[in-house]
Amino acid sequence: MAGLLAALLVQSAGAAPYTPTDDQTIVQALPNRLDATARAQRKALASRPQQLSLALATAQAAIGRARSHGDPRELGLAEAALAPWWGLEQAPPQVRLLRASVRQSQHDFATSLQDLDRLVAQPSRLPLQVQAQAGLIRASVLQVTGQLALARQACESLTDARFASLGPALALPARACLAELRSLSGEPREAAAELAALAKQSPDDAWLSLLRAELAQRMGDSVGAGSRYREALAASSGGDIYTRGAYADYLLEQGRPADALRLVEGDDAESDALLLRRAIALKQLDSPLLKPVAAALTARFEAARLRGENYHAREQARLALDVLGQTQPALQLALSNWAQQKEPADALLLQRAALAAAQPGAVEPEIKRLVQAGWVDVRLTHATRSAKP
Repeated sequence: MAGLLAALLVQSAGAAPYTPTDDQTIVQALPNRLDATARAQRKALASRPQQLSLALATAQAAIGRARSHGDPRELGLAEAALAPWWGLEQAPPQVRLLRASVRQSQHDFATSLQDLDRLVAQPSRLPLQVQAQAGLIRASVLQVTGQLALARQACESLTDARFASLGPALALPARACLAELRSLSGEPREAAAELAALAKQSPDDAWLSLLRAELAQRMGDSVGAGSRYREALAASSGGDIYTRGAYADYLLEQGRPADALRLVEGDDAESDALLLRRAIALKQLDSPLLKPVAAALTARFEAARLRGENYHAREQARLALDVLGQTQPALQLALSNWAQQKEPADALLLQRAALAAAQPGAVEPEIKRLVQAGWVDVRLTHATRSAKP
């Protein structure tokens, strides 16, 4: 099925993947974001690959760059740094923590949880900081995969008195985690109030502003959502990949494709996440610049499939649905994505794809289950009403 969908996407984009005829041909110049410190770090690690502290620092820096710039190559650099311990079941705790983080980013959630579960199961053997980081990542993975009750338990465990010495660095994300879970369990107003209170304690926290923006969007407060998104951008000096992508989605929902296009241009514009938003904005603007962008995205997703990567289903579904107009492949990809991850954006995509394919029954039981569980998102309600005759 995946191969068939990829073939359909390639055909519709109007171009087959380009294969160079000469090994010296430059297909694309990729950005090099390594500063002098990072280059020195990698050079030192090359001569001392078994030095654990150096390997951990190198991997952590690469993971940070991957999250900031949306470049999957950085995850490969992190894995390479940890290569001497990567395949060990009893790897050092810090290695298992970073290994779980890399696998989380690659959407290998089940394997990530294996490491995280083992880490939190032996707290007496771990430094407190490692316990806290493992707990936060584990809560995030459980939430993304729709295991909300377990995610709540994971967040609550981080409020234990034994973590008090870590102060606000842990207390704030733990409380924000619980608030976000409340927003998905029938208490969005209470969650919004809790996040607002946390924001007063940490007014320049870009992550809190982003959480508040996304919640306001789900509650139908478009004005408040816009304000919080702008706060998140300002607090993060222009925004990381996720923040810019989320704000661009908001602008696209508001019928402001020109504003969304300006937001996703500039730094990191060639990342998959921002290039997708660029394609959607160009589609809404009926721009002649769309065709090469759609072809580039299609080729990238096909190359990722050939590499065995399986974490692009959401983006592929949006490309098929919002750019190429391929409703049936979009629905199949949205269903595949929903089997992997269950965030609000995934639920909305699932419903939009089903409605576009004229198959609302394919997802209706799942959407109904979410609503009954207290999941609040006015966009789901609006999409259902607009589809009724």
